[in-house]
Amino acid sequence: MGRTGTTRRRALMVTGAVAAGALTGCSGEERERRRTPGSAPDTARNAARAEAALRRRLAAASGSLRDQYDAVIAQHPSLAGQLAALREAVSEHVAALGGTTRVAAPGTVPATAPAAVKALAVAERRTSDAHMAALVDAGPELARLLASIAAAGAAHAYLLTKGGPR
Repeated sequence: MGRTGTTRRRALMVTGAVAAGALTGCSGEERERRRTPGSAPDTARNAARAEAALRRRLAAASGSLRDQYDAVIAQHPSLAGQLAALREAVSEHVAALGGTTRVAAPGTVPATAPAAVKALAVAERRTSDAHMAALVDAGPELARLLASIAAAGAAHAYLLTKGGPR
């Protein structure tokens, strides 16, 4: 990978670090409220269940995106080399969220390679937006992960539209 690949990797890392850094903590008051002794065990269990459900939902969204990459690569093998790194990153996002299985068969793949890449960019943006929206319901650790994944998705969308395969 040449200079362009190195620049893309740096852009992905910087974008993820900035987004994660912006969302690394809560206010001191919120931290205290979360640490308040005597919280009911039911509250903790409910919070854990809610976070597990959120992780499953977001893993499914990322899994659907991964499957869309697979469908595009299968339909347009000439794009395989250009999309492999982005597809692998999305697969790692699925694993980080606790998902592993295939979600569902992706929709139809556009007939031309440029249209297929554009469809992937739209799917990346949609998935990134879903991860960002979920930040308000996530605990601090999951929020940091989601911010990083959302930033990576936004960078992927950029690369697919401005600086990536055509």
